[in-house]
Amino acid sequence: MATPSLLLLVADGRFPAGAHAHSGGLEAAVAAGRVTDLATLEEFLAGRLATAGLVGAAFAAAAHRAAVSGSAGADEAARSSTLAQLDAELDARTAAPTLREVSRRQGRALLRAGRTIWPDAPFGDLPATPCGVHQPLVLGLLCAAAGLSRLDTATVAAYGTVTGAASAGVRLLGLDPYRVQALLVGLADACDGTAAEAARAADGPPERLPAAAAPLADIHAEIHATWEVRLFAS
Repeated sequence: MATPSLLLLVADGRFPAGAHAHSGGLEAAVAAGRVTDLATLEEFLAGRLATAGLVGAAFAAAAHRAAVSGSAGADEAARSSTLAQLDAELDARTAAPTLREVSRRQGRALLRAGRTIWPDAPFGDLPATPCGVHQPLVLGLLCAAAGLSRLDTATVAAYGTVTGAASAGVRLLGLDPYRVQALLVGLADACDGTAAEAARAADGPPERLPAAAAPLADIHAEIHATWEVRLFAS
């Protein structure tokens, strides 16, 4: 059983997984003039939570379910098969090649931290893809190793979707950090609701997990990747 401190540690933006280097698409949205102030930042975060947040949280919860389903013999084979299917399904839901690369890059960074902190976790059951696996799958296994529940896992994933972009908003737009934090407090219920929905969805097969999309975010990601100078990696 995890302690509250472990939940806070995994959800902390200072956890060494490289999340601070990413804006969650906000840098491109700011450059396009779509996010200009606190009100439009709130709209951006709410939209991100309902799309990438829901999908990422559901896949993290599904990976957590696979991690705790068993640990010997056929269970290990079943877990490996499920994780491979989850990786393929999430790849199919990530339309922009750049965002697929970003997710796998973040997965590699999180995996390095996870293997150091929880070396006995079943990270070896993740598919051996050349570019690594998607970040939500690693998060699911890491949270299971920490003793967090499936709902905790979905909450960490959904929370990270909005807090990283909110922090980037302070840097990109020069917003008052106190007002940005107040904005996040206002989104807390939506974040909890998204996490609960994602945790419930994880009961189903991988192909039935949420597939909410944000085509404009995909377009922005591809444009952002062409910039020679940028503050964030994504």
